[in-house]
Amino acid sequence: MGLAHLSFRSWCLNINTDVEVILPAIKQGVDAKEYYRSGKKYPVLWLLHGTYGNYTDYLRRTNIELYATENDLIVVMPSAANSNYSNWSNIIPPFNVFDYLTEELMPMIYGWFPASDKREDNFVCGLSMGARGASKYGFNHPDKFAGVACMSGVPSDARKVMESGPENPFSARGKMTIEQAGGLEAYLNSYENDWDKAKEVAAMENPPKFYFCCGTEDGGYPRYLEFKKYAQEIGLNAVFDEREGYAHEWRFWELEIQEILKYFGFRKGFKDRVMSATNRDATLL
Repeated sequence: MGLAHLSFRSWCLNINTDVEVILPAIKQGVDAKEYYRSGKKYPVLWLLHGTYGNYTDYLRRTNIELYATENDLIVVMPSAANSNYSNWSNIIPPFNVFDYLTEELMPMIYGWFPASDKREDNFVCGLSMGARGASKYGFNHPDKFAGVACMSGVPSDARKVMESGPENPFSARGKMTIEQAGGLEAYLNSYENDWDKAKEVAAMENPPKFYFCCGTEDGGYPRYLEFKKYAQEIGLNAVFDEREGYAHEWRFWELEIQEILKYFGFRKGFKDRVMSATNRDATLL
């Protein structure tokens, strides 16, 4: 395994930022010169952190390094502050996080590392706020990703968010994002509106495959069930997985990362899961 830490000036973010990259490891007995000059391109997982997190979260709290090494997978973990993976263009200087991944970081990784830029070799995943980011990228750039996974976070219908009252703990962030976009009408016509874009992607001839999961004790579980019903109605190519008794927590995300990698086709080192009654209801649409 190789770990590369990047610290650089981002032109999209207008700050110095950090990225951690897990690189495939040379196997014992393989000729080093032959290995490093082979020209081989590896699949890439773009792994997005949640609120209050940064590029170190998955390395400190999951076994992603082990899973990546076993499967010859490059994993890219950027920092995005508490941005909601949105373009904050109304501040000085602008902090354009949504653009950052596709317009700056992806070209950098493809140009500097042995990373495949083919759609079939690229996957995006995130938890909580990172799940909202993964959803935005998946539904706005379905041509760039073969698979999209959202842990403990799903798209929301902005119309219902604006109608919700203070008793909804998720309404404040949602309303702020809508206001940042310029109001409800502007939001509905922007990249932020992944709820409506999901219907467009569902109608594609060859859409990415999606994976959504949530613990039954998570505060966002009702929203997860609402989106699950909507996804079934529009015919989205997605799997939904619930785990009884888990909340918004790393124990849940560590388990789900393994399931997500299997779903994306990376199976080395993983045992097939014995499904509980709840998980047996995971739906393939």
